[in-house]
Amino acid sequence: MFDAKDALKAKARAVRPRDAATLILVRQSGALPQVLMGRRPDTMKFMPGKFVFPGGRLDRADHHVAPITPLRPEVQARASIGTTPSRAAALALAAIRETFEETGLVVGAQGTMARPPRHKIWSAYAEAGAVPDLAGLTLIARAVTPPYRDRRFDTRFFMGTDAMILTRITATHAGELLEPRWVTFAQARTLDLPSITRIVIDEAERRLPDLTCDAPCPYFRFLRGRAHQTTI
Repeated sequence: MFDAKDALKAKARAVRPRDAATLILVRQSGALPQVLMGRRPDTMKFMPGKFVFPGGRLDRADHHVAPITPLRPEVQARASIGTTPSRAAALALAAIRETFEETGLVVGAQGTMARPPRHKIWSAYAEAGAVPDLAGLTLIARAVTPPYRDRRFDTRFFMGTDAMILTRITATHAGELLEPRWVTFAQARTLDLPSITRIVIDEAERRLPDLTCDAPCPYFRFLRGRAHQTTI
């Protein structure tokens, strides 16, 4: 019999985190480098009102998209730690898809996608005459939501430059990222940020100006109830 005591234990059990990905786009053409951010609606259950990078959870369709160029071998190897190479590639594609969905920015190369999946966002992306290009992405962080949250994500933070932006359209917004804007790193730190976003901003700025330089990246998670940081 599943009694009240068992119910309490089940409620206290940590929710299993879902795989997710984020894309940090940096623009270095002006006087100061800028990063693309947006604000989550106040009605969202996860991080309401916070400024974040475009991103979201992995979708099944992301596994069925073929990029014109894969992740660089060193990035692929680092992103595959703790998962499979195919899932690591799908996570990079998820970051591109979510950026398109939330900002309208088409990150990729001009071309025709081979058999795009039957998926609203990927179909719109393909109709824009684009093919995902992962060669310019670098993995700069990974973080798992604390176990006391009712929504948890195991997020990979990929970074690239605005040179990867092919075009912008306005047909696919999901309403999960308001007021997308380019801000300097100093301006970003004045916004209402989740603590992990603030840490990743520091990591992104530390890597300037060479955003393609592969290096060990921080990995944040909880082990036995305590915050733990290592590198991957």
